[in-house]
Amino acid sequence: MNILDKIVTEKVKDLEIRKSITPVKILEHSIYFNMPCVSMTESIVNPAKSGIIAEFKRRSPSKGLINNTADVEQTTIGYIEAGASALSVLTDEQFFGGSSADLFTARKVNSAPILRKDFTIDGYQIIEAKSIGADAILLIAAILDKQKVKDFSALAHRLGLQVLLEIHNAEELSVLSENIDLIGVNNRNLKDFSVNIQTSINLSEKIPPEFVKISESGISKAENIIELKKYGYKGFLMGENFMKAQNPAKACSQFIVQLQS
Repeated sequence: MNILDKIVTEKVKDLEIRKSITPVKILEHSIYFNMPCVSMTESIVNPAKSGIIAEFKRRSPSKGLINNTADVEQTTIGYIEAGASALSVLTDEQFFGGSSADLFTARKVNSAPILRKDFTIDGYQIIEAKSIGADAILLIAAILDKQKVKDFSALAHRLGLQVLLEIHNAEELSVLSENIDLIGVNNRNLKDFSVNIQTSINLSEKIPPEFVKISESGISKAENIIELKKYGYKGFLMGENFMKAQNPAKACSQFIVQLQS
């Protein structure tokens, strides 16, 4: 059983509890539920912006504790002021130390698009994402079949949310549906946690041109982004590289200065 399987097993248990505490009818009365979403694709492809999706996460299964002192409000504001195109907020509690409250807080203080980073296995989570102020959701091809990707992405679009489909290999592109907006290539190997941006380069030509291409994990130098842009990547999801710093927003700012110099 790899880490994704473990996460999904625990997510099923967690969802049973969440559904009983906060039914859909309650979610639909959130202050954000009927508010229009901000387009992540437009922000990512805007040539005046960096293309960076700056992520807030406290820990990960591969790295353990990354940062338990950073404030979500100050950090996310700082990311956008530094020049990030969008935000990503981890909302998984057990494995990443996040929460829906983190995204809700980030939404209150930011007008930039926000990706809800979680392990979506149920339509409830998509309605929940909309209720806490997300603009986009993540669907992970490795844990979903083609029908679920189709159903979940269609539901997301009905709610005004955009969809980022994450893949790890070419075979996972088989689950593509018409309601996918962005395709993210995760450069992390799920078996041994090794990271190599060559994964994004190898898969670049296999991704249909109508999708906005995002490279995820392992980006630590401005040169990485310069190289990935040659292969059509417009977005670059970065979390650990910033969050491991005492001041993640400052680390983001310094990175973007290097990228633009």
